[in-house]
Amino acid sequence: MAITVETLDKLERRITLSLAADVLKNEVDARLKKLARTTKADGFRPGKVPMNVVAQRYGYSVQYEVVNDKLGEAFAQAAQEANLRVAGQPNIAEKEGGAVEGQLQFDATFEVYPEVTIGDLSTVEVERASAEVNDAAIDRTIDILRKQRRTFAQRPAAEAAADGDRVTIDFEGKIDGVPFDGGKAEGFQFLVGEGQMLEAFEKAVRGMKTGESKTFPLTFPEDYQGKEVAGKEADFLVTVNKVEAQNLPELNDEFIKTLGLPDATVEALRADIKRNLEREVKFRVAAKNKAAAMEALLKLVDFDLPNSLVAAESDRLLEGARADLKARGIKDADKAPIPAEMFKPQAERRVRLGLTVAELVKANNLSAKPEQLQAHIQELSQSYEQPAQVVAWYMSDRQRMAEVEAVVIEANVSDFVLSSAKVTDKAMSFEELMGQQGA
Repeated sequence: MAITVETLDKLERRITLSLAADVLKNEVDARLKKLARTTKADGFRPGKVPMNVVAQRYGYSVQYEVVNDKLGEAFAQAAQEANLRVAGQPNIAEKEGGAVEGQLQFDATFEVYPEVTIGDLSTVEVERASAEVNDAAIDRTIDILRKQRRTFAQRPAAEAAADGDRVTIDFEGKIDGVPFDGGKAEGFQFLVGEGQMLEAFEKAVRGMKTGESKTFPLTFPEDYQGKEVAGKEADFLVTVNKVEAQNLPELNDEFIKTLGLPDATVEALRADIKRNLEREVKFRVAAKNKAAAMEALLKLVDFDLPNSLVAAESDRLLEGARADLKARGIKDADKAPIPAEMFKPQAERRVRLGLTVAELVKANNLSAKPEQLQAHIQELSQSYEQPAQVVAWYMSDRQRMAEVEAVVIEANVSDFVLSSAKVTDKAMSFEELMGQQGA
C-alpha cells in the first residue's frame, strides 16, 4: 500500500501507521506464554503459574513493549517505502478516532533531512596560512627548558627586585577604603616580569628592596575574572619580605643529559626541538586552514535545519559545559541552571556544517582511506616515547579509530575546498601562530 506523507512544515512530516489488532494480540499472547515458563508466584511451581495470573502481572508492560516494537518496525518500513531520510526520532501518538476495521492507527510526526546544495567553491575567498620554525623559536624553547630547571638565591637587602627575580610579599588591597575578597595575602610569591600579576602590580614591586613597603593605586581591567572588582580602582599596600635572583643552568652537555636525550649535545637538542616544533606547527596550521575552509563552506549553503538535530546538539553542548564545570571543581555542576537555549546558535552552526560536510564528502568521494588513517596515527605516535604502543592503542578501539577517521575526513574536506577556492597565502610568524605575541 502506498504511503501518504503529509507535509506540516518546511521539514516536518506526518504519516499514519496501522497495526492489526489481531497481530498485536497474538504477539502479546506469545510473549506472555514465554514469560510463563519462568514466572514464579507463591503457591505455584515455577512454570506452572496460570496464564491469567501472568497476564495480570505482566500484561500491560508486555503490551506496551509489543506496540512500541511493532510501531518501530512499521515506521522504519514506511519511511523506507516513501524514500524518507528521517532526522531524529519520530513522535508517535494514537490517532484520533481509534481503531478502524480491526486496525489500530497512529500518527507519526517527524522531521526529514534537508536537501543540501553547495554553491560554487571557486567563488569564495580563503586565506591559507603557513609558518616555519626558525632559530628564534628554538632559542625561545631552550630558554623555557632552562627556566623550568632554574634555582633561586636570596639577594642582599640592598639590591632591588628586577625582572626574573622571585619576590615574597605581603599585600592588602582596598576599594574606597574597604577590603575585598582575594585582595589580601601573606608570604605570596611571584616572578617579576613574567606576567603572573597585573602589569601595574609588577611595575610597583619592580625596584623595591627587602623590607620596603609601598602604597600604590591599581585599576582592574574591565574584563578582569573577578567580576566584583572588574573596572574598579583599588589602593594596595605591599611589603617585600624577600628578593631572590634566578640562576639559570648553563646550556651544556650536563644540562642536556637531564632532558633525557641519548645524544647530549647542543646540536642534538636543537634538532630534537625543531622536529617537535615543526610537528606542532603542522597541526596548528592545518587546524587554522581547516577552520578557514569550513567558514568558506558555510558561505555557500542556505537550508533549513531539523529542530530535533539542533536540540540534540544543544543538549550535547550543555552536557559538555557541565562536565567542564565539574572538572574545574565546581560544586553541583550537574545541577547548575544553564539554559540549553544559550547553546542554540553554536548548535545550529555545528549541525549546518556537519550536514554540509557530509554532502561534500558523499559527492566527491572524500571518505578516509585506510592508508590515510594509518599515516595519521603514525604521525600522532611520533610525539611519544613508545610510538608502537600508541599505534596499537588507537587500532584496538573502534571509538578512537572513529575519532581519527573524523579528523582525516575533515582534512580531506579542507584540502578539497582549498584546491577549489580563491586562495590567498599568508605567511605567519611562529609567535603569531602559537599565540605568543607580546609574551
